[in-house]
Amino acid sequence: MAVSRDDVLEALETVALPEGGGTLVSADLVRALTIQGGKVSFVIETEGPEQARALESVRAAAQEAVEALAGVESVSAMLTAHAPTKKSAPKGEAPDLKIGRHPTKSEGPQKIPGVDHVIAVASGKGGVGKSTVSANLAVALARQGRRVGLLDADIYGPSQPRMMGINKRPASPDGKTILPLHAHGVTMMSIGFMLPEDEAVVWRGPMLMGALQQMLGQVQWGELDVLIVDMPPGTGDIQLTLCQRTEIEGAIIVSTPQDVALLDARKALRAFQTLKAPILGLIENMSTYICPDCGHEAHLFGEGGVKAEAERLGLPFLGELPLSLEVRTSGDAGTPIAATDSKVAAPYLRLAERLVAQGVA
Repeated sequence: MAVSRDDVLEALETVALPEGGGTLVSADLVRALTIQGGKVSFVIETEGPEQARALESVRAAAQEAVEALAGVESVSAMLTAHAPTKKSAPKGEAPDLKIGRHPTKSEGPQKIPGVDHVIAVASGKGGVGKSTVSANLAVALARQGRRVGLLDADIYGPSQPRMMGINKRPASPDGKTILPLHAHGVTMMSIGFMLPEDEAVVWRGPMLMGALQQMLGQVQWGELDVLIVDMPPGTGDIQLTLCQRTEIEGAIIVSTPQDVALLDARKALRAFQTLKAPILGLIENMSTYICPDCGHEAHLFGEGGVKAEAERLGLPFLGELPLSLEVRTSGDAGTPIAATDSKVAAPYLRLAERLVAQGVA
């Protein structure tokens, strides 16, 4: 019988951390879990070298727990520490640096150190579920064993802290760099971590551009297979800054099926094309609604509009995502539906599988 991801995580849930720190799974320290036949590998990520050394016995216990599972032939369990050895800011304090300064000069698009692929998730208008897609896609890719980052670039309306269930302030070890936070196997950063939840960001364009540049270049992202960038709606300063200053794999355009949303989606699509950014495909969100009482399927916003548009433009159609109360409540509760075993998670997992198969994530 083949070992599954859930089997491995269940075994790791039994491995306790010292001093009442919970387990490897509850403390969200397991990264890059991959299963190939009977061969299992994973990484235990720590805050720094000292913690890594202290957890060597935990690593050995984790390896032993997984080796005991039926169907496991070999286990590779490694410790890693991405944080520097310099003293960090006290727990709970904001980084000692200003976010929202004016941008610095750049010699064209630059690669983010350690990040293999950067994917922008964009839309022409708000309210089409772009941030929900971004959060669930990031989690689904992590469940595929990818090392995933999520950058909330919607600076005026950051929603990823709520959707990913994390509201701590990140630390800065030196006043120049920022240590990202982690949730559901995803490394993440948002301007929402820096501000009270109800505080408005009242900035002009240059400050927006500078903030994005800082979150891309000053955050210690570590080694990532893919960084998902949750873009703000529209075709403004953030889109320009990302494409002109960062090497990106391409953009995914999210739209609902109705004509009004498609009008704006076309503008977002053309903006990325103008900026020489490849279009990886289109997603139709809120495609169908299935009544939980009678099972009737309804197309509340129209049917097939995004797929038809993708075919007309000769672009990949990446799939349909449902309009579901469960998706909404999960996001509001801080646990994206893709992190659960709900059948509603399946479309997001298929989307992640497709991007991995295409070699873009």
